Amino acid sequence: QVQLVESGGGLVQPGGSLRLSCAASGRTFSRYAMGWFRQAPGKEREVVAAISWNGDTTYYADSVKGRFTISRDNAKNTVYLQMNSLKPEDTAVYACVAHRTTAWSIMSGARDYWGQGTQVTVSS
Repeated sequence: QVQLVESGGGLVQPGGSLRLSCAASGRTFSRYAMGWFRQAPGKEREVVAAISWNGDTTYYADSVKGRFTISRDNAKNTVYLQMNSLKPEDTAVYACVAHRTTAWSIMSGARDYWGQGTQVTVSS
């Protein structure tokens, strides 16, 4: 069992930055690929980034490539999402996910555990 708790969301102006954190419980965090997805009202869920268990491989949705960076610290059981050059269309609830196999599978929608999410609002 893995429990995930996100933090770091908030209100930011267009062009600004935020860093989301996802703290995981359990001793097996390093065995899981991790990712972030977002969902805005009236829109489908979108996986924005994923990272392999050891951090060597990352994937990004085209909509965030070059602006967002996913990373992890297995010693702290934490995965991060650094979001730069934020746009109003990035407004959504962001949640992290854990999956037992590959980061690529997360990009295809696979997930074993996920958190409640944190709200990100980009507005002037």
